[in-house]
Amino acid sequence: MDIEPEKNSQPEKKSPPKPEEVQREIEAFMRQKFGDDIKIITQEVKAAPNEKTKEPAVLPPNPNLNEVVDVDDFEEIEELDLSFNYRPKEVKEYLDQYIIGQEQAKKVLSIAVCDHYNHIQECNELNSQNYEDDGDNYTKQNVLLLGPTGVGKTYLVKMIAKLIGVPFVKADATRFTETGFVGANVDDMVRDLVSMADDNIEEAQYGIIYFDEADKIAGGHSNMGGKDISGRGVQNALLKLMEETDIDLSGSHDMISQMRAFMDFQKNGKVTKKVVNTKHILFIVSGAFYGLEDIIKKRLKMNTIGLNVTKPVQLQKDEKNIFQYVSTKDLVDFGLEPEFVGRLPVRSNCNRLSEEDLYLILKNAKGSIINQYTKAFRAYGIAVEFTDCALREIAHLALEEKTGARALMTVCESILRDFKFELPSTHITAFTITKETVKDPQKELLHLLTDLNTH
Repeated sequence: MDIEPEKNSQPEKKSPPKPEEVQREIEAFMRQKFGDDIKIITQEVKAAPNEKTKEPAVLPPNPNLNEVVDVDDFEEIEELDLSFNYRPKEVKEYLDQYIIGQEQAKKVLSIAVCDHYNHIQECNELNSQNYEDDGDNYTKQNVLLLGPTGVGKTYLVKMIAKLIGVPFVKADATRFTETGFVGANVDDMVRDLVSMADDNIEEAQYGIIYFDEADKIAGGHSNMGGKDISGRGVQNALLKLMEETDIDLSGSHDMISQMRAFMDFQKNGKVTKKVVNTKHILFIVSGAFYGLEDIIKKRLKMNTIGLNVTKPVQLQKDEKNIFQYVSTKDLVDFGLEPEFVGRLPVRSNCNRLSEEDLYLILKNAKGSIINQYTKAFRAYGIAVEFTDCALREIAHLALEEKTGARALMTVCESILRDFKFELPSTHITAFTITKETVKDPQKELLHLLTDLNTH
């Protein structure tokens, strides 16, 4: 039997895809993901410059330039003029309209924010005059905000960002720890900030990043059951971010940014790298830090044994607001890295809300949930009024929920759910929420509907 000689089995080299082939694949992917209406419009790029003649590549003219919507990368933006003229008292007075209580936290944040943006403004003025600033000697006033859930930490930061007019991004620590990777994607917070600034990179570089639930990235304390490698990795990844580093906006895992880079190359023959510097981004880190109270109490009680018998009495009095006594050692014992704590030089705490606080939030705060329900009924032509006694009863029930101001909506929704379902289909144009309504909403609704049918 004749045996054919073995042929060379080396794989054939594939030639690189042509631009139009890549274009068709991208369009197919985009239609599959976003529908058939999407269309990507690009300009053809001629051959690369000849190495011998050094003649540059020339883009063909576009006769329909005014009719083409070009999907381009970030536009060139003039330097942002950040005018900051607020004083700490003015910032606090603004916050007082929306946040009830938390006097210390409002004062600390007002000072830190004013110092931070005054420094930025000073640096920009010096740079415009070609003077060298002392930025290398400046410690950024990143803030650590401690406090239980529902006491207004997020709302405080959001309203400050709104007052100043800078982009604001909130990120939860669980977003990074749940991925299972060490320090995964923390740079995405900066990319999100650019998105919130409508792709204005200069504006994003003066924004505020609010990193919530930071206690979830602590490792090594009793509640975590040992060292949390992922959490420690997130802390380490945040270190440079909170100080100063350049973040590439083209994430390797981000399909949209990769497509932008490809289209940038098609249009200009090269990819322009876009980066954001974090030097002037203010980081505010917060968390409930359950378990930290016990660490603080233990340290304080140990320090007072045999020294001063009046201190334990004062400690017992302030036990509900124990975070005001927190130290760096307490935070390290809880599981935060010393370097991470060091990047957060400004510390404050938000106290637990009392029943009186919850009542004042309902009655006086601009962002009161009562306004939301009033508007909801008004949409159906129904005027609703809350008596003072009703507001106090709602605050009493909300306090029992132990979730801070968030409980106000929980209580209001359970009381008014059937009212919102039944009344829009009736001829009722007004009704009043009383203390009796809060205590037994079904009974009061039945009376209201019965009176309507009787008349």
